[in-house]
Amino acid sequence: MSKRKNLLILGVDSLWADHMSCYGYARNTTPHIDAFAKQGTLFKRNYSAYIPTTPAYHAMLTGKDPFSTQIVALRNKTKLPEHIPTLPEILRPAGYESLVIGFDGHWPRGFDKNLTYTAWGSWEERPLRKAENLNNVLFPELDRLAKGDKPWFVFLRHMDPHSPYLPPAPFDRLFYTRNEADPNVNTIKPVFDFKPFAEFFKSWMPPGVTDIDWGIAAYDGAVAYMDSCIGQIFNRLDELGLAEDTVVLLNGDHGETLADHDCYFDHHGLYDCTLHVPLIVRAPGKTKPGQVIDGFTLHEDLVPGTLELLELSDLAAKHGFDGKTFGPLLRGERETNYSEFYITECTWMRKHGWRTPQWKLIRALEPDFHGKPAVELYDLIADPNEDVNLAEKEPGIVKALTERMHAYIERRKKESGQGNPIDLYELGLEMKIGSVAKAKALQEKK
Repeated sequence: MSKRKNLLILGVDSLWADHMSCYGYARNTTPHIDAFAKQGTLFKRNYSAYIPTTPAYHAMLTGKDPFSTQIVALRNKTKLPEHIPTLPEILRPAGYESLVIGFDGHWPRGFDKNLTYTAWGSWEERPLRKAENLNNVLFPELDRLAKGDKPWFVFLRHMDPHSPYLPPAPFDRLFYTRNEADPNVNTIKPVFDFKPFAEFFKSWMPPGVTDIDWGIAAYDGAVAYMDSCIGQIFNRLDELGLAEDTVVLLNGDHGETLADHDCYFDHHGLYDCTLHVPLIVRAPGKTKPGQVIDGFTLHEDLVPGTLELLELSDLAAKHGFDGKTFGPLLRGERETNYSEFYITECTWMRKHGWRTPQWKLIRALEPDFHGKPAVELYDLIADPNEDVNLAEKEPGIVKALTERMHAYIERRKKESGQGNPIDLYELGLEMKIGSVAKAKALQEKK
């Protein structure tokens, strides 16, 4: 039996916490994850501050923010500096064997083994058994690792909540039993009217679909399907006798815009539907069953927090991180890791902003293809859905938050010795995503 705990991180792509039943969603989308949360600690206000996928995963696996990594976009102009280690590289001197499943190419750096699985497909290729495909790759590896004498670190990238949302039956109809092509309904029109994404949507949505609610229900069904397969992973840990010797974390890289803010069925926009992601931790002897943490946490907290759970804080001190360990929150020694934080996106829209418990400021660095205002301000307490832009009515608050944001940017530039990477980009208005095949190639940067 290994003296050190194993580590399993489920890094789910496009999982909006608000659509998980353990985070209060009305639909019972995540019963197995709900049970897992009752065995450990749920972080209620965990945020993906750097949108979309690539900067999010870099923060999750380095403990660093974009000023340090210089990674701020899906298709980056720069690579992660060699002097910044990834979590598998940090754990290697402590004897850990590492495996990642779900990434194509050479990122994430530092894993001993990098495997992938089929996670894309069109309407004609439905159903998409993404989570089953992942488990088919994972389970033989878990069997192998369980027989070894080394502690191990496995990172999984689940893709089910990422469009296309085409889970197998009964999940495809679990939350929608109507006729999605009802001729008396036409709520899908604005989705197909958005030209940059129209070809993509039409390549995986049902022919003749008229009801936008089908898409929301399909997303929820994909989450529920993934949840059932994640339940199998938890059962597999039990069967192999690994559960008590394994720290398990479930995190999301970013959320998903469904019918929100005219950013349909994707993950751009700095609204909380994109930023709010789950963080659930089960660490035998370290977490309390059913504990809920109300304070703010960010992706860069994952590495220092995980190292503390593994009793490797000496490694955390050696490397240093931009994030903060969440250990003091678990023990009730402090209430939150942040009172306010910087937010960015740089793939479909180039924007940054500042979020406090009450206010969200979003400032565009160039015009975007949605035609959003250059400055947006939302009162998150009075208007949690961010429907009413108060920028013109509250110029004093806009000024104060802008000054705080710029002061933070200048401080981080000095601390990192580098510029703000978002300044390296100019996106323009001519982008489009194309078909499923083109979207897959785009994400894989081919």
